[in-house]
Amino acid sequence: MSRPPKLALPMRSGVSASALACPSGDWPLLLDFLAHRLSLVSREDWAARMAAGEVLGPQGQVLPADTPYRGGQRIYYYRRLDHEVPVPFEELLVHVDDQLVVADKPHFLSVTPKGRHVQETLLTRLKRRLGLQDLTPVHRLDRETAGLTVFCVQPAHRDAYQRLFRERSVEKVYEAVAAVPPPGLSLPLRYCSRLLERAGDAFMQMAEIPGEPNAETGIRCLRLLQEGRALYELRPLTGQKHQLRAQMCALGLPLAGDRIYPVLQPPREDFDEPLQLLARSIAFTDPVSGAPRAFRSERQLALAEAAASSSSA
Repeated sequence: MSRPPKLALPMRSGVSASALACPSGDWPLLLDFLAHRLSLVSREDWAARMAAGEVLGPQGQVLPADTPYRGGQRIYYYRRLDHEVPVPFEELLVHVDDQLVVADKPHFLSVTPKGRHVQETLLTRLKRRLGLQDLTPVHRLDRETAGLTVFCVQPAHRDAYQRLFRERSVEKVYEAVAAVPPPGLSLPLRYCSRLLERAGDAFMQMAEIPGEPNAETGIRCLRLLQEGRALYELRPLTGQKHQLRAQMCALGLPLAGDRIYPVLQPPREDFDEPLQLLARSIAFTDPVSGAPRAFRSERQLALAEAAASSSSA
């Protein structure tokens, strides 16, 4: 027996309703199940959310805190955090049409809701700003990385745009600031290596290991900056996690402001010293219209901008 289709519920402050399947179980109340299944939210908080009409039934009806538990149904709730730190930087709209939204993301802003970030994410901000219920990112940038992010407007075309990235049919150009090239490193070069996620305490890091390469990046130095730094152009031809950060570090060029490479450090609680990595441009052939698409970020990396301002003074 097929599952019933999900309800098209309205957004609340840019957040779409999340669906949750209720398995067979002996919880007396739906509240008991929610406190067990989504235990990062306390039972008291779930009771308050249900009293505020934030938990809905299969037909979109409000479910109060004394609702008996029933397995085999689908319920809906709205994700929110009571204490979310605002990110004090604005996203920029680069392009909006019936198919695509392209946004220029600031540093420190996550693309999608996760963990400690719901309202302070690019997707939620754009949904709230544009009123587009079905908006979906077709690729990802790290929270620490700034620059261009592409979103699909129409659910029917989502896979076609995401396939472009899966099949490496997108030309992506990044800029980064790191130390000047070490002696013996000849640039430009096309750097290939095999990356694998580390285990244990360093699980957030990718490590280079022997074996067939699965990560490839074109690297060239654009210009020298101040204090022994340089501005680099990076062209990833594959899309491994942390590819640019891990490969530059392996070359002896960890990116300025990187708190993951070469040494994993605790996340900053402020917004100083952003990672000096920017998704500068992106280009592809539109799979729906067949037209060429090309977009460019107008942001500047802080260390590169400071060097340019100093040289022109």
